[in-house]
Amino acid sequence: MLVPACAAPRALAGQTAGQDMQNAGHKSKQAAKDTGRAADETSKKAAHVTKKNSKKAGHATKRGTKKTARRTRNTAKGAVRGARQGAQQSGHPRR
Repeated sequence: MLVPACAAPRALAGQTAGQDMQNAGHKSKQAAKDTGRAADETSKKAAHVTKKNSKKAGHATKRGTKKTARRTRNTAKGAVRGARQGAQQSGHPRR
């Protein structure tokens, strides 16, 4: 005769209520550890990406600053040359 599991005495089920509680506590503890590891790993990855992108942005800013300075310098030289040529064409002496 088969007895449904819900009607079976605890001795037949193989575990006591205390063992059930210990197992549940152990599983909760393991789940908390796993969650902590995942959060730690995610934080480390995020920090790495942030550091990498900060360096990348810094390099881009440095390149852009140098490029702008070079263009400004060239534009200033061009303006001086243009002014000299304009002065010469209008008959004013060069200073």
